[in-house]
Amino acid sequence: MRLTIGLLLFLLSFSISAQIAIIPQPVSLKQPKIAAKFTISPSTIIVLEGSNLETTATFLNDYLEDVYHFRLKVESSGSNSTNAIRLNFERLDNDIEGAYIMTVDNKGVYIAGDNEPGVFYGMQTLLQLLPVTQVSNSKLPVPYCSIDDYPRFAYRGMHLDVGRHFFPVSFVKKYIDYLALHKMNYFHWHLTEDQGWRIEIKKYPKLTTVGGYRNGTIIGRYPGKGNDSLRYGGFYTQDEIKEVVKYAASRYVTIIPEIEMPGHSSAAIAAYPELSCFPDESTKHPVQCAWAGDTTGKQVQQTWGVFDDVYCAGKENTFTFLQDVIDEVVTLFPAKYIHVGGDESPKANWKRCPLCQQRMKENGLKDEHELQSYFIQRMEKYLNSKGKTLIGWDEILEGGLAPNALVMSWRGEKGGVEATSQNHIVIMTPEDPVYFDHTQSKNEDSVTIGGYNPLEKVYAYEPIAKGIDAAHAKYVFGGQANMWSEYLSNDRKVEYMLFPRMSALSEVLWSAKEKRNWSDFELRLKSQFSRYDLWKADYSKAYFDLKPTAIAATNYKNVLWKMQTNGTSKKIRIKTGIDSFYYKSPVVITRPGSYEAYMVDNNGTILGKPVNQTFSFNKATGKKITLLTRPSDKYPGDGAFTLVNGIQNKAKLVRSSEFIGYDGGGDCSALIDLGKETKMDSLIAHILDQTASWVWPPSGIDIWTSHDGKKFSAATFTKESGDNKLMCAFSKSITARYVKILIHNQGIIPDGNPGAGSKGWLMVDEVEIK
Repeated sequence: MRLTIGLLLFLLSFSISAQIAIIPQPVSLKQPKIAAKFTISPSTIIVLEGSNLETTATFLNDYLEDVYHFRLKVESSGSNSTNAIRLNFERLDNDIEGAYIMTVDNKGVYIAGDNEPGVFYGMQTLLQLLPVTQVSNSKLPVPYCSIDDYPRFAYRGMHLDVGRHFFPVSFVKKYIDYLALHKMNYFHWHLTEDQGWRIEIKKYPKLTTVGGYRNGTIIGRYPGKGNDSLRYGGFYTQDEIKEVVKYAASRYVTIIPEIEMPGHSSAAIAAYPELSCFPDESTKHPVQCAWAGDTTGKQVQQTWGVFDDVYCAGKENTFTFLQDVIDEVVTLFPAKYIHVGGDESPKANWKRCPLCQQRMKENGLKDEHELQSYFIQRMEKYLNSKGKTLIGWDEILEGGLAPNALVMSWRGEKGGVEATSQNHIVIMTPEDPVYFDHTQSKNEDSVTIGGYNPLEKVYAYEPIAKGIDAAHAKYVFGGQANMWSEYLSNDRKVEYMLFPRMSALSEVLWSAKEKRNWSDFELRLKSQFSRYDLWKADYSKAYFDLKPTAIAATNYKNVLWKMQTNGTSKKIRIKTGIDSFYYKSPVVITRPGSYEAYMVDNNGTILGKPVNQTFSFNKATGKKITLLTRPSDKYPGDGAFTLVNGIQNKAKLVRSSEFIGYDGGGDCSALIDLGKETKMDSLIAHILDQTASWVWPPSGIDIWTSHDGKKFSAATFTKESGDNKLMCAFSKSITARYVKILIHNQGIIPDGNPGAGSKGWLMVDEVEIK
C-alpha cells in the first residue's frame, strides 16, 4: 500500500458529499477534513508502473481528449514526477476480480488493482472525480481522497436486441463504452430473431441475404396502424464481429452472443424453409397486423410477438444446421458462454408434426415440454464439446434443465429461485424491473412496449431474491438489464431508455447491499445527469416528472389524485376545466372529466411535461375493493383499487399499470363494497383481448350480490363480449351493498393460436356498475 501513516491519520470516513459523486458507490471512500485538490493538466503524465496497462491509459486519454480536448503523455515506470497518474498492480486484501485502490494527494493520483480489470475500474472512478462541466483552461481539479473498492457480483451485464431493429457497429461500440463507464463487464448481444438474422454465417449465406431483411414493419404500437412497406435490415460481417469483440475486450467487457432456438426463428426459416416442421406452409402473421409484400412462402416477420413456426425438433437437419452455426459462432466469440434463448417457443407445430411426435416416442418423452428439454440438452452437449457453457432463458427449466446450463430468470424471479435450489448458476434479469424497453414515466411521450419500470424501482431491485437462502445465494452470478428493440428504431431512443436506469443498475450490481441508499443516490444523480451531458448522450428526465396516482379516499366515496415529484420546484398547478389552483394535498375527484397537472416555477412558467388524466364515474368508482385472488407479481397494477379508480386504459397497453394480470390460468376474483344498498342494472368488466400476445378475453364471469357481505346470491344476467369489454345486463334490477365477481381465465391457449398449449393471460382493467 502506498498510503503513508500520516495520510491515513489525515483521512476519515464519511458519507459521500456533493463534491464527490461516484456511481456505483465505492466500498470505502475517505476524504481529508480540509478540502484539497490535485490538478490534472496537459503537463500531467500517465506512468505505467505495471505491465499491460496501456489499454487503460489509452481509454483515459481518449476520454480526456473527447470531453476536455487534451491528451496526456504516457511513460513507463521510473518517473519520480508528482504531477502524475500512476497505474500499478498490488496484491489486495480481498480476492475479488475487479478490486482496486486509489489515492489522490499531493503526490498525484495512484491507482492499483490486483489484475488489469481492477486498474481499469479504478480509472473509471477517476473519471467521475473530474469536473462535470466543460473547462476552458485545461485544468481539471481532482479532490483528495482514498478509495478501496470491489464489485459485489461477478456478472454485471447489459443486453441489446439488434434483431427487431438493427444498430450499426459504431453504436454497438458506443453502447460497450457505456458499460465500461459503469464498471459493467458483460454484453449480451441478441443477434437472431423472427424479424431479422444479424450475424454472417458463411456456410449459410441466405441467413443474412434473405433472413437479414424484412419487407416492412408495422407502424406504431402493436397491432399497428398500418405497415411502412419499407425493406429493412442489416447484418454484421464476421470481420465486424471480430472488430467489436476486440473493442469490448479492450474495455474488459465479455460479449455473450445469443442464437435463438428453438423459437424466435422465423428469419432463419425464411432463409431455409426446410428447418420448419411444415416447409410448404406459408408464414402466418396476426390478422390484425398489416403486411407488406409477398404473403406466400416463408417470410421474415414484420410485426412483434410469438410465432408458431419454430425449428423442427424431429429433423436431424435442424441439429446439423444449428451445429454448423455454432461452429462458426464459437470461432468469433472467445467467451465461455453462448446464449441459445429457449424462450417463448410454441408447441403447436410440434404437436401436429409426425417427425416431432416420432422423436418423442423414440426418446420416451411424455410431452412437448420434454421435447424442448431434449432439444436444449442436445445443443448443450454440442456446446460443451466446443468448450462452451450454455445460457438460456428460464423456459429451459421446463421439462428438465440441461445439466450444466446457466439460467437467465426473466419471467419474474421464480425461475431463478428454482434454478438455485437445484444448484444451478443464475443471472437475474426479471422483466419487472430490469427490462429497459418498458416505460420509465407515466407521462411517456413516445411509443414503448408498455410496463412501468421507473428509476426508483430499478434502484430498489435486489438480485438475491426472496426464496434464495444463504446456502444458495452463491449461485446468483449477478444480473443484467435487457433492451428489447421493438419500439427502439434509432440510437438516440436506446440511450434515452438506457439512462439514467443503467446508472441505478450499476450500483445494484457493484455496491454492497448495505451501502445502497436512495436518498444518497439522488444527490449523486445530479452530477450524473451532468456527465450524460458531457457525453452528449440522450437521457430521460422522467426522474423530474410529476408522478400521479389515483388512490382511495378514506370514506370510499371519491377518488384522490395524488402527485409526487423529484423536481426542483414543488409548485404544482391543477386544472379541472373550470378551475385552476395550486396543489397542496391529493385532489378530490368528485365528477367525471379531464384533469391536468403541471409544475411551475416562481414566475408561473411550466416545467417538464404536463400530466393529463380522464376520470370516468360509475357506481363502483372509488369504492372499497378487495382482491380475493392474487395477481401476477409482473402485473400488479396499482393494487385492487386499479379496478375502481375511474381510469380506463384507453391505449390498451398490455403492460400498463392500469391492468392487473393473472397468468398460469389464474382467475380474477374481487369483492366490492358499495358502502350502502345500491340499485344495479348491469356490470361491465374492461379486459384486454390481444391473443397474439397470449392475452385472452375471459371464458366467462360469475357475479354474486349480498346485503351483509356474508350471504351471497348468484346474479342472473345476459352476457355480451366485444371491444375489450365483458358486458353483463342483469335479468332484473338488483339492490345490494356487496358485489363479488369471478372473471374466468381462458386457460390453455387453443391450437392454431400464438402460444398454443400454454396457459393464457387474463388482464383486467376497470369494473363498472350501472
